Amino acid sequence: MSTIPQHQDEQMPLLRLNAPAPYFEGHSTQGRVRLSDFAGKWLVFFAYPADFTPVCASELVGFEHHADQFAALECRLLGLSVDSVYSHLAWCESLREHFGVSIDFPIMEDVSLQISRRYGMVHPRDQGEGDVRALFVIDPRGILRAMLYYPASTGRSVNEVLRLLQALQTSDRQHLVTPEGWVPGEEAIEPAPQTLAATEARSGLNYGCVDWYPYMRSVSEGPKFGGSGVSNAKL
Repeated sequence: MSTIPQHQDEQMPLLRLNAPAPYFEGHSTQGRVRLSDFAGKWLVFFAYPADFTPVCASELVGFEHHADQFAALECRLLGLSVDSVYSHLAWCESLREHFGVSIDFPIMEDVSLQISRRYGMVHPRDQGEGDVRALFVIDPRGILRAMLYYPASTGRSVNEVLRLLQALQTSDRQHLVTPEGWVPGEEAIEPAPQTLAATEARSGLNYGCVDWYPYMRSVSEGPKFGGSGVSNAKL
């Protein structure tokens, strides 16, 4: 009878949503970068496995093509890989020359893997340490709001990252939660009631109230039942 081998790996940090994002600072294609530089703005902080690789090239080009949309949402972009900043600079020049795209957001180096380890992106058993494709959405208060991890073989959807950011901002602004596949312009969901009185308050509603817990409403409407913070909302 075969058994699953037990590995005594060093403990990696456990990141938690709605907790402060781990601090970082380092060299980038636009000079020294610190997490505190992005205070007051949303940040999409994404790591990719390596420079001069095809999937990563498609991602950087995709993020740059959507840079204006992220900027319109008061969001900055920041890339990171284990390559040196000199490699980043050479790759950016290659992307400009061969893809016709100038990468205008900073790309950080993480040769020591300190940032990758701090963000739980490197597993000690990996033979190719640093081969990560991870993404973190950090809000203007420096709070980690979302995390996405992909295998090195699979490129991310920039449109999905935009949708995720828009959903987070809508939830914060309107005290709503968003259903599967939600995109701006669609109705969202009033957080589920947490008391019997709040449940009974929905009994006379027709439009949008399928049952006592799923109540759809237009994002343009104000909250009908009082604004429970999204971090406390029941899904």
